[in-house]
Amino acid sequence: MTGRFSKYTGIIALVLALFLTAGCGKKEAQITSLEMLKGGKTFAVPTGTVADQFVLKKFPDAKIEYYNTVLDCILAVRDGKADAASYDKPIVQNIVAKNDGLLVIPELMFEDQYGFAVRLEEPGLKKTIDEVLAELKSNGTYKQMEQRWFPEKGAPAPMPVIRFRDTDSVFRFGTAAVTEPMSYYDANKQIVGFDIEFAAYVARKLGKRLEIVDMEFGAMLPALVAGKVDMIGAGMSITPERAKKVLFSECYYQSGIAAVVKDHRVNADAKPGKKLRNLKDISNKRIGVLMGSVHDAYATKNFPKAEILQYQSISDLLFALNSSKIDVGFIDKSAVTHVLKTNEDLGVFIDSVFSVPIGAGFNKESTQLREQFNEYLKKIKGDGTYAGMIDRWMVKGLSEMPELDYKPVNGPLNVGIVSDLGLPSIAVQNGELVGFDIEVAQRFAAAIGREFVPVDLQFGSLIASISTKKIDMITSSMMITEERKKRIDFSDPYFESAVTILAKKSNLPAGTDASGSPKGKSFWQKVASSFYSNIIFEKRYLHIIDGLKVTVLISILATLLGTIIGAVVCFMRMSKSRFLSSPAKFYISLVRGIPVLVLLMVIYYVVFASVNINPVVVSVIAFGLNFGAYVSEMFRTGIESIDRGQKEAAIAGGFTKFQAFRFIILPQAIRHIMPVYKGEFISLIKMTSVVGYIAVQDLTKASDIIRSRTFDAFLPIIMVAVLYFLIAWLLTKGLDLIEISSDPRRRARNRQGRGQS
Repeated sequence: MTGRFSKYTGIIALVLALFLTAGCGKKEAQITSLEMLKGGKTFAVPTGTVADQFVLKKFPDAKIEYYNTVLDCILAVRDGKADAASYDKPIVQNIVAKNDGLLVIPELMFEDQYGFAVRLEEPGLKKTIDEVLAELKSNGTYKQMEQRWFPEKGAPAPMPVIRFRDTDSVFRFGTAAVTEPMSYYDANKQIVGFDIEFAAYVARKLGKRLEIVDMEFGAMLPALVAGKVDMIGAGMSITPERAKKVLFSECYYQSGIAAVVKDHRVNADAKPGKKLRNLKDISNKRIGVLMGSVHDAYATKNFPKAEILQYQSISDLLFALNSSKIDVGFIDKSAVTHVLKTNEDLGVFIDSVFSVPIGAGFNKESTQLREQFNEYLKKIKGDGTYAGMIDRWMVKGLSEMPELDYKPVNGPLNVGIVSDLGLPSIAVQNGELVGFDIEVAQRFAAAIGREFVPVDLQFGSLIASISTKKIDMITSSMMITEERKKRIDFSDPYFESAVTILAKKSNLPAGTDASGSPKGKSFWQKVASSFYSNIIFEKRYLHIIDGLKVTVLISILATLLGTIIGAVVCFMRMSKSRFLSSPAKFYISLVRGIPVLVLLMVIYYVVFASVNINPVVVSVIAFGLNFGAYVSEMFRTGIESIDRGQKEAAIAGGFTKFQAFRFIILPQAIRHIMPVYKGEFISLIKMTSVVGYIAVQDLTKASDIIRSRTFDAFLPIIMVAVLYFLIAWLLTKGLDLIEISSDPRRRARNRQGRGQS
């Protein structure tokens, strides 16, 4: 009986456990009405607004939390930090439309009216504002403004161009440019919106130019009262409390206070395995593009609600796509065949979105060189050479360069390229550059008797390099656009490139771009195949060896240079003379306040803009300057940590000041400095990974080159990470020897250890 009872007890306990577990997993109830917000819910409201007053009138027991902007309030709801956010309906609707997982409750908490405010002593200005409002409504402009700034779907339309009189008199309009669509920054970093357009019409009627003063919402009223601005507005509600301090215009927009809550139904109608079928399906997805490319501009313009992610190279973009960090990726159609051969999980989503002509880029002062290229282009198109190039790279998909026999007599031709674009454009094979763009440039160099010198850069650095004459021309599948024409000149088009969108096959309809790639490989078979493809095949390990040499060279030379600079700056910093200490303090503050990548670019493209200097030398200088700024402070604090009495005792014992420093102070200071010095040295080694921005073939760039051929995202990155670790570990061991030699106790322990062994 007891056994049977215990058996039933166990079953009952199991059922109760399952019931409780199911209860714990119950989904949170969806709030769909204002009635459901009763009961002490937490509301997020913007600081300085009257939204909190409306909330407390409707829900006296509500808890109020204040945030700087309306967007912060709504994101707090989305992230579960508040139950609801309260603010003006047109503004919250605009934000919710661009952020998934949120819902605007249809029922308004209160009706509201917007007005512009002026100082109490300026009724004449209030009258002018009211007159402008009446004119806009009578001539139909007001209706156009409503259609422009409050569309039923999508983002607001662009701001119209409003001409002002040529006058020095300005009309200062204070606003908080975080209240889209009333007042906000557009993609061109210009403040636009319904209120801005209205203020422009007021300024024009007054015969003045509009000057917009952007400020926090809570600072608008104080700024107006203090006379810092002439009028304020940013979806500002007309309230009796505010009317005591300022003079409001007539209501120019009928609004209301709405509540925003989290939408737990956001995925309710989503079907598992939903596929991408047309461009509309990616309107709110994550789109990968090449930084600074035409794809970037196209995606930003045509998919305003999508998350646009920019990548420095095609291999990085494909890595992100393969690892599902993006939903789709834009690439040149000419590279699709090669990409799909090495990426069996990817397929074509849209075969051709648009096409743009490709041309060679030149500095605006290089008119003669550009004309020579155009003549050369006409010649190869006329004699059949160009047709053979198209057949070789685009049709047959070959990867071998033809032999060009010529002797350069007119000096080098520095051509900017991006080695990891991939075939058929540009790639590295057996340590040599190959591809359609490379052949175009080589044949042109031969035609004008100059030596072809490729300068490998990041795509985003090409235009900066040609503008500063670091290179003579660009042949790197650069699409011709009006924006780029403002900075550089283009040749006649030498190819027409279409743009293709790729996605993972699992996100495409069944049967789309089926692949015959072998399946079912074991993990170790995949590793072995990846190792052979990335390291052994085409002797790709040579890229790693060359990049490793450059990284080690830059790291060591920059450390030596930085140590010398640091010692000199430390001496100046500790000097009692302001003539020496002030420049040292300024140098330390300046260099430590500038990111090392920015410092590298400034030195290469600005300081040495007109000097033909090896980029490796520039890298050593930049990292040396950066390292020196930090090391100087290490030296200073290490020296100051030694009791000054030791120096005085040494001098009293017959030492000179230099001898006291050399034999007494320095050995002790080194023991204090070395642990921090080693950490800074390791940081320097890791920071050298950015030198690819100025055409240095370092270890990171070597992995990019390999990935451009194999599109294998994992092994090259892991291999480079291990190599960076080994470099840092080995070089740090060298510093350990210096640390041991400066510490008598450690030297004694080491000698004792060797004696025992």
